[in-house]
Amino acid sequence: MKISELCRMIENSIHDTKYPLTDEQQYLAKYVEVINESGSDDLKNEDIKIKVRIKNVYTINNYIPNIEHLPGIIEMDILDSFKILSRRVARIQTASEQADSQMKDIRIATNGYTKSKVNK
Repeated sequence: MKISELCRMIENSIHDTKYPLTDEQQYLAKYVEVINESGSDDLKNEDIKIKVRIKNVYTINNYIPNIEHLPGIIEMDILDSFKILSRRVARIQTASEQADSQMKDIRIATNGYTKSKVNK
């Protein structure tokens, strides 16, 4: 099996909800990308790198070829990375929403006049 085939298979499984996911993770499953960043497509390559990406947030996992059951370990790591990234993206979105709501009350005074910024 090639690394890119394994990545595509796992990515499709996440998209198709083959793994048990929370509602928040389910929403983000359609955005996940699993990318082979290795210089080769061979599972016996000396430097295996796999990127798991949701939008602009990602992780890169490195592997050595002598690990027993390497495809299964890669699958578990990708799923764990997806879950970690889902939580991270949710925190980023929450922080962004909080910042937007705080911006509604900002008032800027220039030359004796007060301007209010109100988001609609």
